[in-house]
Amino acid sequence: MSLSDITTRIDAACQAAGRDPASVHLIAVSKLQPLDRVTAVLDEGHRLFGENRVQEADGKWPDLRKQYGSVDVHLIGPLQSNKARQAMQLFQAIHSVDRPKLANAIARLAQELGTCPDIFLQINTGEEPQKAGVLPTEADAFVAECRDLDLPVQGLMCIPPVDEEPSLHFALLAKIAERNGLTGLSMGMSGDFERAIALGATHVRVGSAIFGDRVTG
Repeated sequence: MSLSDITTRIDAACQAAGRDPASVHLIAVSKLQPLDRVTAVLDEGHRLFGENRVQEADGKWPDLRKQYGSVDVHLIGPLQSNKARQAMQLFQAIHSVDRPKLANAIARLAQELGTCPDIFLQINTGEEPQKAGVLPTEADAFVAECRDLDLPVQGLMCIPPVDEEPSLHFALLAKIAERNGLTGLSMGMSGDFERAIALGATHVRVGSAIFGDRVTG
C-alpha cells in the first residue's frame, strides 16, 4: 500500500459514513521506520506524523523540520512523567495521557512554559490489566480532573484488545466522549480504521499500511 491508497480508503469510508473527509486526520505512524521511508512520505506532502517514543522523535524531527518546514508530530505512545517537558516542546499533541500523575505534571509544565500541546486522554476500553489508560468507569472523573487543571483536552484515545471486535470499543469511546462534550476521537489503526471512521474517529493512526513493516533490528 501507499499514502495515496490510504487516503483513498479514508475518503471512501467518509463517504460511506456521510462524513466530510476533512474531519478525519491521518496520523502517519513513523516509529521505527527508516529515514528514507519517512522522507518519501514527507516528499508526497504529508505533514502529520505519530511517534511512540520521545527519544526517537527527538533524534528525528528537529532536523526534518529544518528541511521540510512545519510538520505536526503527535505522541501516540506511553509517556513517563520525567519526559513530559521534552515531549511538550516536541509534539503538537499527546494522545496518551493515561493517569492523574502525568496530567498534573503536564499542567505544571504548561503553567511554566505558557503553552501546552493538545491533549487526548487514553481510555482502557478493554479493561486490560497490562494496558495503560483509565477504566471506562473512571473516564468522566478523569476528564473533569484534567479540565480543572486547565489542560486543553481535545478528545479521547483507545487501543482495543487484539482479540475483540474493535467496533465495540470505538462505540464505547464515542459514547464517553459525547457525554463529556468532547469531539476528538483518536481511534483506528491499519487494520480497522474504516470501522473507526464509521463510528466517528477524527484521528486514525496508520503505520505499516503506509510505510511497510517496521524495522526493529
